[in-house]
Amino acid sequence: MSLTVVANRVPIRQTDDGWETSVGGLTTALLPVLEEEGGMWVGMGEDPDLPERQEYPSDDPDFLVRRVPLSSKELEGYYYGMANQILWPLSHYLIQHLNLDDAFIETYRQVNERFAEAVLSETEKGDEDVIWIQDYHQMLSPNLIRQERPEATIGHFWHIPWPAMEIFRILPWSRELLRGMLGCDLIGFHVQEYVDNFIESAEVLLDAEVDGHRVRYDGQETRVEAHPIGIDVDRFKEMSQDESIEQDARKFRERLGSDHIVIGIDRLDYTKGIRSRMLAFEKFLEENPAYHGNVSFFQIATPSRTELESYQQIRREVDEVVGRINGRFAQENWVPVNYRYRTYTQYELCAFYRAADAALITPLRDGMNVVTQEFVTASQDGVLILSELTGAAYLLPEAVQVNPYDHGGVADAIRTALEMPTGEREERLAGLKDTIETLDVHNWAGNFLSSIQREA
Repeated sequence: MSLTVVANRVPIRQTDDGWETSVGGLTTALLPVLEEEGGMWVGMGEDPDLPERQEYPSDDPDFLVRRVPLSSKELEGYYYGMANQILWPLSHYLIQHLNLDDAFIETYRQVNERFAEAVLSETEKGDEDVIWIQDYHQMLSPNLIRQERPEATIGHFWHIPWPAMEIFRILPWSRELLRGMLGCDLIGFHVQEYVDNFIESAEVLLDAEVDGHRVRYDGQETRVEAHPIGIDVDRFKEMSQDESIEQDARKFRERLGSDHIVIGIDRLDYTKGIRSRMLAFEKFLEENPAYHGNVSFFQIATPSRTELESYQQIRREVDEVVGRINGRFAQENWVPVNYRYRTYTQYELCAFYRAADAALITPLRDGMNVVTQEFVTASQDGVLILSELTGAAYLLPEAVQVNPYDHGGVADAIRTALEMPTGEREERLAGLKDTIETLDVHNWAGNFLSSIQREA
């Protein structure tokens, strides 16, 4: 088997010292397969100066990088438009952020066609290739490839939540997008809820025939399965056990000067519930004056999609609430909310995970949430407070689970976490660590590829 990966971005980047692989879960999971089996990675090309075809590494190639060059107008409509102003908010149930611009879907169709053409031009009929398409950027390309290659083995993994049918059908193009996805042999989602939502969407909106986890439509049978994704557990475990991480964690605690540290780490995205989380922490401070001066909330918000007005707006809202909380409660040697709008390395994040007494991970909606898994892997005795509206919540019952919209409930959970007896903390964390070992990203890739080949 050789593997063709189709994703929004390519897995290599140019540095001052030459080319290197990018950091990220998908790259970590799939590059070892490409290095062992050979194949190709298709992704968008944003820089016209870079070649469309690039063998990597150049001295002894393991696989081909195939770029699909996009103009700024195409990028605007396909990525910033359809992907980020339509599919992203819809899938996260935040439909107030929807911008149903017809120009977006038109560009999305054209770009998906170009991705499909790139795959078809680089592969041959009868190949035993597995074509594995990633995420919501490529909903139409599976069926476009299928029409030209009926015998192809095509998979798709959807990395965000698949919404309930009643939400998905809001899209004027919902049936067209479903038909595109049903060109696959296998579609993977994080958890069974998303599987069920997709199957119901196909059954109701397309009148597809459903038999358990199999969907039959227009002569094609598609299996739909849960394949929860994880992190590179061994790599993160090794990093978290480095002596320098322990030293950095200790210095971080000394710098904040509080008995207790609660952390939040997210991209600055309206789905992550950062403002709502701040309001919950404010309520905690109102109800627990004994903790004034004794607990610090350290929130990292990594800049994200800064070109979009909705993201600029959420930044302004978070800045405002942080300022208000600190204005209300700060003391001479204590700042209750330490807010950082910047990017940190995984190494730096690991020290924060080690230092924290609790992690407050409360998205309003999330497909899986890998920060959860990083915290659990790195932590020695921390408590995980987790939104029940994440995919991870289905798999991690030992977390203190909360509704992120319930500020009072989250405030109570913070106190519960800080006052939890040592034995209970250890027991909960051990259970979380056991589960996250099984979710390892290499297991995820292996399980998906084994499943698709089993019935290829």
